[in-house]
Amino acid sequence: MLVKTRIKQSFATASASYDSVALLQRNVGRTLLQRIEVIGQLDTVVDLGCGTGFLINEFLGQKICTPEQVVAMDIAVPMLQIARNKLKNNCSVAYLCADAEFLPFQPRSVDLLISNLAFQWCDNLEKVFSDVKRILKPEGRFFFTIFGSSTLHELKSAWGEVDDYTHVNTFYSGTQLTDFLNQAGFQQVELEICSYVSTYESVWELMTELKQLGARTVMAGCNKQFTSKAAMQRMICAYQKQDENDLVPATFEVLMVAVRA
Repeated sequence: MLVKTRIKQSFATASASYDSVALLQRNVGRTLLQRIEVIGQLDTVVDLGCGTGFLINEFLGQKICTPEQVVAMDIAVPMLQIARNKLKNNCSVAYLCADAEFLPFQPRSVDLLISNLAFQWCDNLEKVFSDVKRILKPEGRFFFTIFGSSTLHELKSAWGEVDDYTHVNTFYSGTQLTDFLNQAGFQQVELEICSYVSTYESVWELMTELKQLGARTVMAGCNKQFTSKAAMQRMICAYQKQDENDLVPATFEVLMVAVRA
């Protein structure tokens, strides 16, 4: 089970460093926007888990459409503050601090909901998707990305040689996501799987980037003790067995989903 207070804390702490290391997130977000087709005028667009405002800034900059209102929503206030500063010249954007698992919108009030790499931080995706279905207008569109089950499998494998604690978050598979969406009442689900492999000079560089992104392990039941230097060194040695060309690879599996209400 994910611990929301720690999630909020992690992303609040990471807000200042997030943009400097979020290259993958930006690339994935741009790819997501390329898949969005808008037919007709939109009244309300919501960016769920907006972070520092990159996705909604790109969306508005590409002039895919000119919605009456845009809501940039995030669980961490410092992220919203940076987003507000980034989008200060766009008066159509409203900022909302809220949890994705408790969407504060009226039924059938949203034309388009977009979200980039945020839903992996939700504990109950079935509830989230049911709530998204509730707030979308008939024929409303829902586009999102989420990390898939193969994400950071190298790091998981390396820690698996050290102990049985959870050091890396668990991610959903494409089959699980499709089932959740169908159970929520969505019938038209298009899912594409993309794999990104980033390389690092060292395991420490990878770990530092994850920390700067706010992607700490935030699961209840994980090891609450400080990881010893010896355990960390054993993990690093196990990880380095997977090195290619003296670089440390890290896989990020991304599920890209398009849904119509």
